[in-house]
Formats: sequence, structure tokens, C-alpha cells
Amino acid sequence: MRMFHWLRAIVPALAMAAPLTAAAQGELVVYCTPQEEWCRPMVTAFEKATGIKVLMTRKSSGEFYAQIKAEAANPRGDIWWGGTGDPHLQAAEEGLTEPYKSPKLAELQDWAVRQAEASKYRTVGVYAGALGYSYNTDQLKKKNIPEPKCWADLTKPAFKDEIQVANPNSSGTSYTMLATLVQLMGEDKAFEYLKGLHKNINQYTKSGAAPARAAATGESMVGITFLHDAVTQAVNGAPVKIIAPCEGTGYEIGSMSIIKGAKNMENAKKWYDWALTPEAQAIGAQAKAYQVPSNKNAPIPPQAPKLADIKLINYDFAKYGSSAERQRLLTKWDKEVSTLPK
Repeated sequence: MRMFHWLRAIVPALAMAAPLTAAAQGELVVYCTPQEEWCRPMVTAFEKATGIKVLMTRKSSGEFYAQIKAEAANPRGDIWWGGTGDPHLQAAEEGLTEPYKSPKLAELQDWAVRQAEASKYRTVGVYAGALGYSYNTDQLKKKNIPEPKCWADLTKPAFKDEIQVANPNSSGTSYTMLATLVQLMGEDKAFEYLKGLHKNINQYTKSGAAPARAAATGESMVGITFLHDAVTQAVNGAPVKIIAPCEGTGYEIGSMSIIKGAKNMENAKKWYDWALTPEAQAIGAQAKAYQVPSNKNAPIPPQAPKLADIKLINYDFAKYGSSAERQRLLTKWDKEVSTLPK
């Protein structure tokens, strides 16, 4: 009898201690890069649709790229969903992700398919969004500063300690800014610009979306982010104005990759196919995420920035998503910009 009671007590404890990636449990480990408010309803909807238990972690693109690389010999994650395409492309180039041709590819926008082709089908586009910034209208009026309409305006002395942007090492958003400025201005002028901008930065955040929240609350006057992150704050009632810079700007193709050696490979493919459906992509707008979805049949949120109205550069995803170029630019930024005094 004592043995029976002992077993009854210990079995649930053993179940709770089961490894996170145990395939026998019908589980899936998702590395999620968009905001938590979008990641969680995605997980809930997938669990409801498939009965598969999802274990989700949320981090920035650069952080997950580094983690997946560190875990390559013994992968803990199964699928990496969302986040800027550059680190996904770098992971693909380094063989950290698994080739997979989804039957949903035929339903996707051309830019999403090109992302898959460029990576030899190791990643695919799930959404797109343009880079820019937002400013707090109350703060700008209070300090009587002219409206910043262009990248050049952000280096003016009036914005000293008024701007927030993420660190490009941890944030795909900020790496997109770095690569955008190099393509827009040429490398020498871009780094001179970044040195000037550095004088006006009050904080380099870890997350790419954080500066939009800082501008919304008035913690910072200006937040450099993807425009859709600022739209989320505006929809929530924050006193912000959203700017697509006059000189032109870059954009992201938010991507998705299956991690090489995933312990729950079949479940990872199920997520991959499901996440490319119109139903799954409609969850973004419900979560107040206003990117442009990659499935042609998915509804585009009316609040989403209209890419056709924005002066977008011809962003070279293959070059700036390559391992060598990305690492070279980040090393140069660390050496020439981040160490400078304010």
C-alpha cells in the first residue's frame, strides 16, 4: 500500500520534469520573435487546431540567431517564427536551418517566395514591414522642435538625448536600419551619419520594438522602429506621429525557419504550413500587429502602412543577409559607433 501511495505521488512529478523537447509528448518548441502579444495567440490557435502542445520562448532576432548557433550540436528549438529576414538568411547560409518546401508556397506573395528561393528553401517570408520612426507629438510641441521628416533631421542638435533605437547586435530591426543606411547613403556616409546619430541616442535597447513604446509613453521623444510597431502604439491611443523618412527607407521580410536537427521535425512542418495559411496570418491584426501578411489571401489590416506609398529602397536581402557582410557591418558599428562618447 505504501508503495502505491509513493508511486501515485512520484509519477506526476516525473511527468512535470519531462524534457521540453520530448517528441513522444506531441510537443513543439517555438522560438518566437514578434511581440509577445502576437506570439501567444499564435500558440493558442495552433494548439487548438492540432492538439500539439507548444512550448514558446520570445526573444529578438539577433538573440535567437546566436542561440540557435550555440545550440547547433544539440538543438533545443524546433521552429523559429518571425523576426527580420537577415539573421534567418545568415542561419540558412550557415546550415543551421532545414530546407523545406511548403505546399503553401504557391499562395504567397512574390517577395515571400523570393526569400525562400534565396535561402534554398531554408526560410520563407511570413510578413513585410517598412522601417522608419515615430515621435511623441506632445513632447515635440512642448520643446518647440520642428517636425523631423527625414533621416537627416534626427542628427540635429535639438534631438540630443531624445532618440531611442535598438542595438543592431541583438535587434533585427536595428540591423535593418544599419544595412538600409549603407545602401541609401553609401558606407562611408552612412557611418558618419550613425556617428552623428549616436550623439542623440539616449538608449540602445535590446528589442527592436521597444523604442516605439518609449516614444508612445514619452520616455523618449523619437523611437526608430518598423512603422507597424509605431502603428500599434497609435491604435492604442498614444500621441505619436509615424514617419517614413523622406530620403527613402528599407524594409523587412519577417521570416520563418525550421531548425536543423529539430527533435519534433514533423510538428515543426505542421506549424510551418499552418503559419502560412490566411487564417493563421489574420491573427496578427487581431493582436494589433500591423505587418503586411505574405499569403495573398490573407486580409491586410487597414491600419498597416501602405508599402506602395512609401519610398522603399531596393533592399539587397541576399548581400546584407549573408554571414560575412552582416558580421562585418556589426563589427564596424561596434568599433566605430557604439564606443564613441556622447
